[in-house]
Amino acid sequence: MIGIERIIRMHRRFIIAAFCGVFIFPVAPAQTIKRMERDVAYAEPKNERQLLDVYTPGTGSNLPVAVWVHGGGWMRGSKEEVHLKPAAFVEKGFAFVPVNYRFVPHATMDTIVRDVAKSVGWVHTNISRYGGDPKRIFLMGHSAGAQLAALLCADSRYIEAERVPLTSIKGCVPVDGDTYDVPLQVATTAARRKSLQQPTPKMGYPEKFGTLERQRELSAVNHVAPNRGIPPFLLIHVADHTDTSAQAYRLWAALDQAGVEAKLFGAEGTDHVKLDRNLGVAGDPATKALFEFTDRLLRGPRP
Repeated sequence: MIGIERIIRMHRRFIIAAFCGVFIFPVAPAQTIKRMERDVAYAEPKNERQLLDVYTPGTGSNLPVAVWVHGGGWMRGSKEEVHLKPAAFVEKGFAFVPVNYRFVPHATMDTIVRDVAKSVGWVHTNISRYGGDPKRIFLMGHSAGAQLAALLCADSRYIEAERVPLTSIKGCVPVDGDTYDVPLQVATTAARRKSLQQPTPKMGYPEKFGTLERQRELSAVNHVAPNRGIPPFLLIHVADHTDTSAQAYRLWAALDQAGVEAKLFGAEGTDHVKLDRNLGVAGDPATKALFEFTDRLLRGPRP
């Protein structure tokens, strides 16, 4: 049996260690991430909304790169809200790059799309200095970030304007987005509000995306076509979320019809927030599907 004096000493050491900040959870990210650079400007003049972070294992070269675009309704959110993703991706041998972008109503949706494209341009030009491979970039995002990632991969004009060839984008992973077909979502939400007799929001989809013409232009589905070099897609969505499931199926159908490799993954027993928060958690089904997708693409086609 452990003596009472030893128990007291152990308890005292625990209190002192906790007080000094030794017990910091989770431990795994600190052990896994060997190099981290925060608040790197991808545009000038430097400002808070056009910054990115770089996480790497600290060793190795030609690492695949995951660019992560946060959600928040194009009005809020931050590259800081990545939870366990940096540790999970670095553990898998990736460089992980979360990015910020400007928000509506202070910036137009076109400006936001170009911000994210500019961040991808920075990655393509600079990531080799951190051990990353500029020719093996995966573009991913959640919610509003899913719309942005999907659009950039379907409509290559934005990243090509930043001197990034579409061939450098090896895969796209939009997570629980509801605006791959913006006019469809506008009609869906309008019909729901009418049936429930709800008021029209001051900053809804039409206010964010603009006219019907702009809504169509900013919809990934309207840029999907055969032989455009569109990278493979993994569309992750909450299985019982009506809007995001419908949008995922809508984009999947367009990709499939165009002959673009695309896969759907409906996450069970979760919700819009938890799905994002749990990406990177050991045993999480969506995380497993994501890394199976990237692993297969990095291995290349079977002989």
